[in-house]
Amino acid sequence: MTRFQPPRDMYDPQFVRGLFDEMSRTYGVVNFVSSFGFCRRWRRQCLRGIQIDAPGHAVDLMTGMGELCPDLSRSVGETGQITAIDSSPVMCDAARRQAGRLAQQLAAIEIIEADALACPLPDGSADYVCSSFGLKTFSAGQVAVLAAEVARILRPGGRFSFVEISMPSAKWLRWPYLFYLRFAIPLIGRLFSGNPDNYRMLGVYTQAFGDCRNVARAFAAAGLDVESRSYFFGCATGITGAKPRPTAR
Repeated sequence: MTRFQPPRDMYDPQFVRGLFDEMSRTYGVVNFVSSFGFCRRWRRQCLRGIQIDAPGHAVDLMTGMGELCPDLSRSVGETGQITAIDSSPVMCDAARRQAGRLAQQLAAIEIIEADALACPLPDGSADYVCSSFGLKTFSAGQVAVLAAEVARILRPGGRFSFVEISMPSAKWLRWPYLFYLRFAIPLIGRLFSGNPDNYRMLGVYTQAFGDCRNVARAFAAAGLDVESRSYFFGCATGITGAKPRPTAR
């Protein structure tokens, strides 16, 4: 059996965009099944990590198929606003269908096809910035750029929360977790008519990512107040925090 070799350009935005375009048809169900439903729980914990007051403007970066949008909509209220951003046009189409189903019930949702590293949003325009399971596809340098973008678009006092699948540090869990990432998830992807190599890439990204500690350092270096979070023995980690308000002189 030929050993799977990830591409050298695995962090190139065009490669990542193409990967998620291809996975869009099966990604939601594979993500739910392969995480035993924990992905939904972790998304909710991500939003509970910060206090979201209605009304407000929430930005969902790397929105995927808009999985955070229903809970975000209920949080910002009927007069609130959500801007969901993703670089994958196919994922954006799925997010728009999700937004259409919510349109008559909850807050207004705008889906924008754009790179999270170059947000088409004005400075200080967001009250909240959230994201679930998009950090792992960024290199360390890209995470620093992302942190600067979050600091730029947040208003002073604005809050943020991110969550990502991570590598648990405990050895008793780490090795079976690696086996699951490398072999079980691609098999689940194949069973749902997906390309198993695409799902192998998710394992490659997760292993290279590790956890959110480096992300926390990058966000702190961007001038943001940051706290680290851990979920289910470190199988997911996250960061929460805020953009400091100007100090009175």
